[in-house]
Amino acid sequence: MQNYLIRTIRPTAAASFLLIIVGLIFSGQALSMDQHTWSEQEKAIIRSLSIEALGPLPVDPSNRYSDNPQAAALGKKLFFEDHFSGNMKVSCATCHREDYTFTDNLPLSHGMDTTPRRSMPLIGVAYNSWFFWDGRSDSLWSQALGPIENKLEHGISRTMSAYIISKFYRKEYEELFGPLPDFMEETFPQHARPALDDPDALKAWVLMTPEQREVVNRIYVNMGKSIAAFVRTIMPQPSPFDRYVKQILSGENISSRMALNNDETAGLRLFVGKAKCTNCHNGPLFTNSDFHNIGLPQKVKGEPDKGRAAAITQVLSSEFNCLGQYSDAHPNECPELRFIDTSHKKYVGAFKTPTLRNVAERPPYMHAGQLATLREVLEFYRSQAQNPELSHGNLTDKELDQLEAFLHALSSPITSFQADSK
Repeated sequence: MQNYLIRTIRPTAAASFLLIIVGLIFSGQALSMDQHTWSEQEKAIIRSLSIEALGPLPVDPSNRYSDNPQAAALGKKLFFEDHFSGNMKVSCATCHREDYTFTDNLPLSHGMDTTPRRSMPLIGVAYNSWFFWDGRSDSLWSQALGPIENKLEHGISRTMSAYIISKFYRKEYEELFGPLPDFMEETFPQHARPALDDPDALKAWVLMTPEQREVVNRIYVNMGKSIAAFVRTIMPQPSPFDRYVKQILSGENISSRMALNNDETAGLRLFVGKAKCTNCHNGPLFTNSDFHNIGLPQKVKGEPDKGRAAAITQVLSSEFNCLGQYSDAHPNECPELRFIDTSHKKYVGAFKTPTLRNVAERPPYMHAGQLATLREVLEFYRSQAQNPELSHGNLTDKELDQLEAFLHALSSPITSFQADSK
């Protein structure tokens, strides 16, 4: 009886074991197939992140030359022109390098001297409403003017800028904006600017006639509007992620053909799900364009950087804002400035959420380069579990690996205006 039981039980146990093995094999295959299976809700989210959801360039009503190819051609020359600096070595492209996705590789940018923040990426910046890390400008053209008179960046005056335009770009300028005056140093002192940090420059500016100051300001503004016409053409092209979205939406899910590998796909799933990254990094540029204090350590010695809190007054009082006399917009076309959130306390230490397009190509990270690598960024966010606004779901090391892999899949070529474009 005992032998009979052994003979009957053993085959049954062996069969069960085989069934378990076969089940594991098939479940593994199913898992691989499910890697690229998304719910309709998830598809809607990843579709909203795709570059195809970006839409046409928004109109800038404050700059009538924003979509003028001739202005973009001039603006490109000015962007790369190092005459616009105190040492004739600094241009816009110094801190926004074309070979580094239009930013630079320094923790803190360096023009005439070292600045307190790093340069922001210019990819897709035309879709933004606020500019700089703190949003102290409300248009691309006013943003382009800020660094010119900053002693740490270009370190020259708007009057000197007018001289340079007159000397090197007179023909291109006059074809766009009309005749330039003849500049004489006796009547247009080259160092003159409305500078509270330079009494000599301020005195020279005040001693000019109102008409002379207006001439200089108009040339200066047109310079900014030309640069903006070029900068707004700096755009990302489709990345592996964008190609993956097209595959998913078309119904393809054959693993060997997919644009993202398993780790990148798992990272995407975390990005739109458990890790809650889309709370701030949403839309086709992976940014909500808002300002947040995420608790980063202060890097620069001295007074803490107040970020957006200090910028609110700056943008409201700027002579070059959307409601100012140099704007081409009707007041009704300036809703961001008219309805700006002026809650100073809310924005102390808050900085703009940058785009994640090409993020893997431009270390270091954060507004003052506090974090050297993407891994450090991910680990920083994981450490903020006690902050409900920054909680990312108790991510494991493996999940951080997968998120980092996905972020690399957001890299793509960058295009910008070419002189022969029509």
